[in-house]
Amino acid sequence: MKKILFLLFLVGFTFSCTKDFESLNTDQKNPSNVPPGTLFSFAQKSMQDLMTEPNVNRNIFRFLSQYWTSTTYVDEPQYDISTRNIPQNVWRILYRDVLNNMKECQRLIPEQGAGVIPVVQKNQNACAEIMTVYTYSVLVLTFGDVPYSEALSYPNLYPKFDDAKTIYTDLATRLDKAISDIDVNNGGFGSQDLLYAGDMAGWKTFANSLKLRLGMILADADAGTAKRMVEEAAPGAIKANGENAVFYYMSSPPNTNPIWVDLVQSGRKDFVAANTIVDAMNGLNDPRVPLYFTEDANGGYTGGIYGTSNNYATYSKPAEIITEPDFEALLIDYAEVEFLLAEAVERNMNVGGTAAEHYEKAIRASIQYWGGSTADADTYLGQASVAYATATGDWKQKIGTQKWIALYNRGFDGWVEWRRFDYPILNVPPDPSITYADIPRRYTYPVDEQNLNTDNYNAASTAIGGDNVKTKLFWDKF
Repeated sequence: MKKILFLLFLVGFTFSCTKDFESLNTDQKNPSNVPPGTLFSFAQKSMQDLMTEPNVNRNIFRFLSQYWTSTTYVDEPQYDISTRNIPQNVWRILYRDVLNNMKECQRLIPEQGAGVIPVVQKNQNACAEIMTVYTYSVLVLTFGDVPYSEALSYPNLYPKFDDAKTIYTDLATRLDKAISDIDVNNGGFGSQDLLYAGDMAGWKTFANSLKLRLGMILADADAGTAKRMVEEAAPGAIKANGENAVFYYMSSPPNTNPIWVDLVQSGRKDFVAANTIVDAMNGLNDPRVPLYFTEDANGGYTGGIYGTSNNYATYSKPAEIITEPDFEALLIDYAEVEFLLAEAVERNMNVGGTAAEHYEKAIRASIQYWGGSTADADTYLGQASVAYATATGDWKQKIGTQKWIALYNRGFDGWVEWRRFDYPILNVPPDPSITYADIPRRYTYPVDEQNLNTDNYNAASTAIGGDNVKTKLFWDKF
């Protein structure tokens, strides 16, 4: 019987080959024509998943910012980024899954035909440009010099690395063009836009907020350009929590919050709160402590010792809301914008208001976003240790510390701001071989670039001052 069935299958297969041989050469699972909106959605989600997830093979930024620490595996909190090949994994996702898909999306936008009018196509292209700028900024702020002008230019598999500051300048130009191209009276990608659902006013606000951030990061390296960018962007940036750039996850797989995937669905117990942030917040009577973390075994709030193994049951963990499957992720929010404006005033940029006013608005925005009340914010800001006029240190320490607290759950952005402000003072893992200077200032380049793109890798390493985690990037001056 099996032989008969096999023969029938073979006859049928041969007949189908004769009848329609071409159909067998078509990969049904990888169509040659993909709508640009589908590529845009995929790239958006790939980007946000990477920035949100706590998977130690890809995202250890919460460790670098000392928001979380580990229970068992201490390599990453002790700044070992090579054992799991973390730089390679980040690099691959950003170039392959995000930038490559954004580039193909932009190529396909004009090919949609008469069904999508030119002004909508222009908006779609602007959205893709903004996300491309955002992604390249993450690469530059993580690695320094990276492939840019020759990146994604197949069949060139060995692209040169461009100067990071030159890339940064070009990103600013591209962002300006995207902002000017946006027509808020028309749509974009609609429901395929996972950030704003086609609301172009939202995209314009996000782009201006991103420009504000990129401008301020440049302040110590190019004060004149930074001042221009910040002053141009400030009027159009986020003005309330309701305008935050929010990526919404769903309550059921596969589009769930990656924190839920890695902490709850997986059943793993690898992370607890770091004593660095819990101690700092407890010392300031911060009302966000119970909003950020669970109670510890004794009914209080304590963090595990950063950089060593910790008992999971003993210490506070990420708050339950953060581990919900549909908990949202933030790209940029009102609190960050107000902290940027406070810094801008201190740097003599014309953005209106005083540094103290913007600082207070930032803290209020953060407390209220996380579920705290106006009264909570009033009490917190009323303390001498928090009030702008009396808090410890100069403006860098005051803004840097409070901004670091507000950026909790956004490990990458917390790491960037720590490198800019050099505050707060982080803890050193209790290993005698590790010093404060060992806290990474950048990621080393991926192993594949070292082995396969060797000449360009060597040139880039020399240009930035050495492929070392201690090497400061062009914008990290102090």
